[in-house]
Amino acid sequence: MSDIREIEKTLWAAADKLRSNMDAAEYKHVVLGLIFLKYISDAFDELHQKLKAYSTFEELDVKGMEAEEAAELRNLQKKYQGADPEDPDEYLAENVFYVPEKARWTFLRDNAKQPEIGILIDQAMDSIEKINDSLKGVLPKNYADPDLDKQRLGELIDLISKIGFGGEGHQGKDLLGQVYEYFLGMFADAEGKNGGQFYTPQSIVKLLVEMLEPYKGRIYDGCCGSGGMFVQSEKFIENHQGKIGDLSIYGQESNPTTVKLAKMNLAIRGIDANIQFGDTFTNDLHPDLKADYIIANPPFNISDWKGEQLRDDKRWKYGIPPTGNANYAWLQHFIHKLSPNGTAGIVLANGSMNSNTGSEGEIRKNMIEARLVDCMVTLPANLFYNTTIAASLWFLAKNKTNGKFRNRENDILFIDARKLGVMINRRNRILKQEDIDLISGTYHRWRNPNGGYEDIAGFCKSATMEEVIQNNYVLMPGRYVGTEEEEIDAMPFDEKMQTLTTKLADQFAKDNELENTIRENLKGIGYEF
Repeated sequence: MSDIREIEKTLWAAADKLRSNMDAAEYKHVVLGLIFLKYISDAFDELHQKLKAYSTFEELDVKGMEAEEAAELRNLQKKYQGADPEDPDEYLAENVFYVPEKARWTFLRDNAKQPEIGILIDQAMDSIEKINDSLKGVLPKNYADPDLDKQRLGELIDLISKIGFGGEGHQGKDLLGQVYEYFLGMFADAEGKNGGQFYTPQSIVKLLVEMLEPYKGRIYDGCCGSGGMFVQSEKFIENHQGKIGDLSIYGQESNPTTVKLAKMNLAIRGIDANIQFGDTFTNDLHPDLKADYIIANPPFNISDWKGEQLRDDKRWKYGIPPTGNANYAWLQHFIHKLSPNGTAGIVLANGSMNSNTGSEGEIRKNMIEARLVDCMVTLPANLFYNTTIAASLWFLAKNKTNGKFRNRENDILFIDARKLGVMINRRNRILKQEDIDLISGTYHRWRNPNGGYEDIAGFCKSATMEEVIQNNYVLMPGRYVGTEEEEIDAMPFDEKMQTLTTKLADQFAKDNELENTIRENLKGIGYEF
């Protein structure tokens, strides 16, 4: 099973059989927990074998080996000599989770057909948590649930056994990351309306990260779901030869099971993050944080955000948000969290760009006049698993004159991306890499000094503050970018009229010929006009 797409499809088919009486919100933790367990067990086993092989003082047999290979083996022996393969500290030193004997995949695989397999997995998860502090309270322990079909659970274990997450460097981690990402997306789709509360489609996350370029500093997401924003930020740094340690990660999430999902998602990639559980509005658990980057996808248009309890909150610098919709509460919360030169990318429903419900129009006006809005992007339809509501991206900058980029104090960039992307099935669309490059490249050319930016009719427009005021502070890109220029027709007017006349005459002759044929045929059967 080397092909990643085949692995994903086969695993999903097996996982889907598990549903029985469980809904997607429950069984996603069952499946993702097993995939997580297989990965950490493979990583443990790989190091366990090295420790067993090289911890003794026996002379290595390197006859017939290349000098480089022999030197590598000697270095391994020197590194691991005297090590205890069952000492958890040996694994901690290598950033590998220690897995107790009865939690190892080989033990579970050998007992997959036993009726007590659910109990054994729960015990395995519990023993891993006890010995690895960073996983305490994170792993699912509902495998003994009577509603979970144990025969199908055993079949799923057999299938997962065929995936090898080992390998040098990042190979195992990358494979696991792809499988995990695929499953998160499929579960979001299966859960329908509520699925997107823990998952933002990868192409949107990638676009946000490519736009903001979070190389170094503090990154924050106050509604972090399963942690996709952080994972993509790590990938961005790796792809640009940066150092992962240069980024500090902070998150908060109000759903306790989603917090566990986020911690697992980050743990499998070795990402160190400060993820807190709690309601961001009423109990901000990073009260003093000032973030250099904020990337977030808050739930759209939520009405039960306890706004009536927060009328005097210090975060509402630009106006008190209406109690019936949290969109402008999220915007102001994130502005409050930005460092003096911080930037933010936030996904919101399209209605946020022109809504005047309650105080929203006034808040938007105040934010615009405070020079906080940097760029607005309207997205194509069908990008989200959980909603058909059209979405947009708000890019905010705390200081548009800080010298890092050109002075954009009097400008806002508008991008209409509604025509981009491709449908991957009847319901869902994704942004291709070239779409992401086009949107982010346009923003960077506009933002950077001498970037070579130009307006493109129907796609992008750099509007002045005066133009935005003339449009009553509405931020919908369609208001500014206009329509695509029609191709200029160079044919002279007289020639064009002659061509049109000839076409009409030809069509008239054909119509007459057809009419005559019909008359003759009708006459032959006794009808005459």
